Amino acid sequence: MREFKEFLLKSNALALAIGVIVGGAIGKVVSSLVSDILMPPIGLLLGNIDFSNLFLNLSTTHYATLDEAKKAGAPTLNYGMFTNSIIDFVIIAFCIFLITRVAMKPQPAPPAPPTKECPQCCEAIAKAAKKCRFCASPQA
Repeated sequence: MREFKEFLLKSNALALAIGVIVGGAIGKVVSSLVSDILMPPIGLLLGNIDFSNLFLNLSTTHYATLDEAKKAGAPTLNYGMFTNSIIDFVIIAFCIFLITRVAMKPQPAPPAPPTKECPQCCEAIAKAAKKCRFCASPQA
């Protein structure tokens, strides 16, 4: 048990597990955002279209809704649900892009230590140097 605890604490397994759990929760929130908040107004603008109910019936029997077709066991292509999934993916991918962009923002380089030029060899040496490391001449 002690080795397992050390594995969890020393490796990134715990961080990975937390990331998977949080990612799943964010996925549910984004799916709800798309299906409950974004798609209804878009459907309204496009003429009262309910994207989650858009399907192509592959059987010869007519079904008014996707639920009817599913209950009857009819084969369908659910392109409305696929559209919602694509929008989910795009939103999640954009959020991940923004997070990684902020997290991986390049840090400014630390300022170079103050230097001066050696009067003998013209090399840059530290200002506090008592002796040039290139030509060994004493510095004032």
